[in-house]
Amino acid sequence: MADVSGIGLSEQKEVEIELKNRQERRWGGAHRSGKLPRVTPELPETLGFYDISSVRREQRGLSADPSLTRFICAELTRGYFLEHNEAKYTERRERVYTCMRIPKELEKLMIFGFFLCADAFLYVFTLLPLRVLLALLRLFTLPCCGFSGSQLLQPAQVCDMLKGLILLLCFSMMHYVDYSMMYHLIRGQSVIKLYIIYNMLEVADRLFSSFGQDILDALYWTATEPKERKRDNIGVIPHFFMAVFYVFLHAILIMVQASTLNVAFNSHNKSLLTIMMSNNFVEIKGSVFKKFEKNNLFQMSNSDIKERFTSYVLLLIVCLRNMEQFSWNPEHMWVLLPDVFMVVTSEVAVDIIKHAFITKFNDIPADVYSEYRASLAFDLVSSRQKNAYTDYSDSVARRMGFIPLPLAVLLIRVVMSSVKVQGAMSYSCVLLFYLGLVTMKVLNSIVLLGKSCVYVKRAKMEEKLFERPPTAPSASAKSPSKADPARCPKASDLIVKLAKDKFGAIQTEYQKVKCVKV
Repeated sequence: MADVSGIGLSEQKEVEIELKNRQERRWGGAHRSGKLPRVTPELPETLGFYDISSVRREQRGLSADPSLTRFICAELTRGYFLEHNEAKYTERRERVYTCMRIPKELEKLMIFGFFLCADAFLYVFTLLPLRVLLALLRLFTLPCCGFSGSQLLQPAQVCDMLKGLILLLCFSMMHYVDYSMMYHLIRGQSVIKLYIIYNMLEVADRLFSSFGQDILDALYWTATEPKERKRDNIGVIPHFFMAVFYVFLHAILIMVQASTLNVAFNSHNKSLLTIMMSNNFVEIKGSVFKKFEKNNLFQMSNSDIKERFTSYVLLLIVCLRNMEQFSWNPEHMWVLLPDVFMVVTSEVAVDIIKHAFITKFNDIPADVYSEYRASLAFDLVSSRQKNAYTDYSDSVARRMGFIPLPLAVLLIRVVMSSVKVQGAMSYSCVLLFYLGLVTMKVLNSIVLLGKSCVYVKRAKMEEKLFERPPTAPSASAKSPSKADPARCPKASDLIVKLAKDKFGAIQTEYQKVKCVKV
């Protein structure tokens, strides 16, 4: 009997020790977290003591229940509350909403950028020839009228003359490049080799675009910068030939791209076209899982706008060449349309998927595309002011990497070889077509300018329009040896000043000590 009572007391002590340890763990965790939980006894309490018999009955019931059944019941009846982590789920929902808004906001930016590129591209065919004619008229009439000033042409007119000369020389040089021979040379290659060539051409096109505008800007500045001596104008000649060489090589590069795309369209099994389209989806892998800031995303968006516009012009060139081969048969156009639609759809789908996941992984809101659109609109509005320091087409080239001169040279070459102009009626049609292009250019410019003003006002960027561009620091500011000697104090003056300051500090401390003694 004594043994039974001893065993009962020992069990009671064990249970009390276990409950005490459990309470200490709970209160220690509450003190560390700063929150004091409500005291809820886990066991039934009777007059300050825990009922050991009820604990034993509960343990016997639990031990009698099979573990698999208890597990299944717990899985079927357990619950959870999402509101306990409200911030997390709200953030996830916002990400979904952002991904759903990306296609709309991205396509707004793409459409606006497409018309900006189209405006700069149409400028080469419509207003640039007229501006060159006005510059030539000024160049020949001012000396005859007795106005022999030091500057016959304005800087903008000098740049227009250089652009016209570059277009004329490159177009005459492109006549020596046989498009048909290049097409058959590319068609004789294997599919894998053509796929590698097309990828290399895309990389080379980006490199040419990034470096080409620098070459053209160097030419424009060398031709228009103030010169003290006339012999300094000789430096324009090497820059001019470098620009002509660049535009010619870039035009040949785009011609090879167009020929490769034409071979893909005319292949029987369409395997090359499928491989070239899959290359766009490979671009997703290379860009989605990288860290992107807002500025990086803006650069990539501008690059996507330029690539989409260039691909549309390449599709136009391919359609012109194919229609020429089939004697402009309208039925063949319906054969080309499915492939054209497939290429355009793949471009749009890849851009949407790429931008959606980039904004998701980098926590970038969808409203950032409206900021990008306002930035492009600001470039357009600032180029229309009286104190503008650059042409609009050049600002688009710098911002997006889209240089219209090589693409314009190639398109003129393809159109001149595909369309035969003979007779007065044909020339009348050409004149009407040119007037239609001028009308389209003017209307496009008016609509773009109005939209740009609206975007700039929404972004509250009107004050920046009246700011002057930053000027380069002067030579005196760069070299301290050439600075104003009045602004550069001597060493002896600095020593005297430091001694005076030190003496003043000592005298102040002495006065304080004297006051303390008194």
